[in-house]
Amino acid sequence: MLAVNYSTIRSKLKDYCDKATDNNETVIVTRKDEKNVVLISLEQYNALMKAVRNSEYLDKIDKSMKQVEEGKVVVKTIEELEAMESE
Repeated sequence: MLAVNYSTIRSKLKDYCDKATDNNETVIVTRKDEKNVVLISLEQYNALMKAVRNSEYLDKIDKSMKQVEEGKVVVKTIEELEAMESE
């Protein structure tokens, strides 16, 4: 992880973009009033977003498992479910 100030990255943007994409480096751009930003590759960004989606999905599974454990479920036969589809 690199930390670089705004003026430096502005003058060497290509170099830091290359570090982010070619070396999987995370670049923190420091700015006044701690309004910092992070530069990462698209590949890293997509991996983070996938992890977030997986986390949300796992949370839903955990919630469903808790409902099952608490007996908060409705049991239907295949025939009942098929009948509901045709309504």
